[in-house]
Amino acid sequence: SLIEALGTAAHPPKYIDFEAAAYERSANLRQKINLAIQHDKQVRDVSTGLILSSHDFHSRPSNLFALLASMRLHEASKVIKLAFRARSIRDNLEIFDILRERDRPTIVLGMGEHGLMSRVLAPKFGGFLTFAALTEQGGTAPGQPTIAELRGRYRFDSITESTKVYAVIGDPVAHSISPDVHNAGFESVGHDGVYLPLRIDAGWEPFKATLLSLLAYEPLDFRGASVTIPHKENLLRLAIEQAAAGEKWEISPVAFGAGAANTLAVRDDGTRFVDNTDALALKSLLREVLSSELADGLAGVPVVVLGAGGVARGACAALLEEGARVTVCNRTTERAERLRDELREKLSDAPGSIEVAEWDERHGLEAKAWINGTSIGMSGGGAEGESPLDFERLKTPEDAVVLDTVYAPRRTPLLAQAEEKGLRTIDGVSVFVRQAIAQSVLWTGDSESLSGLHALFTRVSEEVLASET
Repeated sequence: SLIEALGTAAHPPKYIDFEAAAYERSANLRQKINLAIQHDKQVRDVSTGLILSSHDFHSRPSNLFALLASMRLHEASKVIKLAFRARSIRDNLEIFDILRERDRPTIVLGMGEHGLMSRVLAPKFGGFLTFAALTEQGGTAPGQPTIAELRGRYRFDSITESTKVYAVIGDPVAHSISPDVHNAGFESVGHDGVYLPLRIDAGWEPFKATLLSLLAYEPLDFRGASVTIPHKENLLRLAIEQAAAGEKWEISPVAFGAGAANTLAVRDDGTRFVDNTDALALKSLLREVLSSELADGLAGVPVVVLGAGGVARGACAALLEEGARVTVCNRTTERAERLRDELREKLSDAPGSIEVAEWDERHGLEAKAWINGTSIGMSGGGAEGESPLDFERLKTPEDAVVLDTVYAPRRTPLLAQAEEKGLRTIDGVSVFVRQAIAQSVLWTGDSESLSGLHALFTRVSEEVLASET
């Protein structure tokens, strides 16, 4: 019936896709399929080729390479296809090796969130094709991007062997707008790069092992990353460790002082440079908003920082360098105290000061500026719709500034309440855009397109957030 269908079709298919296990299990079935496809021993006039495929929707097959070797024995197969659920980001590197060592057109794809890299980077490593869904609900396997995402967000049509790879690394990262923003930025300045979301499980060991593997895999040409919760402190730790071992790693003073970093840039000479563009963005935005009333920058200005994670660390370090009087409040006081002690030691020459207050005492503090460095209010963050402050209980001057580093939603409950009180606000999109521009300059070397990038990054951020809402 298959032979008859192909023989009578007005437009026979270019390929038929058949599962390898069934093809190998039955000699009779294999003979019938071979009669219907084009191969070197075919005597009939047929043009349809065979894609011999293997799928594992649960995990990486333990016999992956034996399976591949077995499939390669079938010369009638024009294309080999392997698809399995990727267990981690590092499974993609194994996929790329298989593609690079192919003996015929080959498709190898990782399913699930961890496999996105294999789908997007298929053309970089010579993959025969990749799969995408027509709609978000129309995927045929877990982890498939849509055609619009593949060709729009990830600029699939422009990816070649020479394309440099960048990423946002965190856990989670599915909510990140960074891929939309940075891929649009690369296109605007003509940079041959693609930016991907890579989820690395929380913890030091997964982060270290994965990032070093990505950097060591030369064919990938991994050139940089934005690093977010919970890995900002891990990035700095890795940089310190590698530099101490004699590797070519450099750390910016602000990142070292903060004890956290959010940016990795690999220079052309192979040096890995680590920075904290969050800190630079926060400092510059506060100075701009307060510049009209401050004669000496942020010197002596009382600032309360909520949180003690990577963003809060960067904010505190930058503020100390500016001479501000910083008070840190965190739901876990011990973590805030560790932050205070580390910054006092690392930034002992900084003109500012830093103290700790209990979380329950935060409403009794007085400040010129408040910075939320927690995830409270973030969509999907576990405290969505909540605010870290109750402005009815807060002692704050009428000209105070409230800055929220959360950008989804853009108008968080914290900012909405601050605006109702007539306070000045700085939203997370403004912070995000400012730090993203600094990252783009580090990666592309293009410092002449700053005004254009600001407008572009702001527009893309607003469009993505609006569509998600």
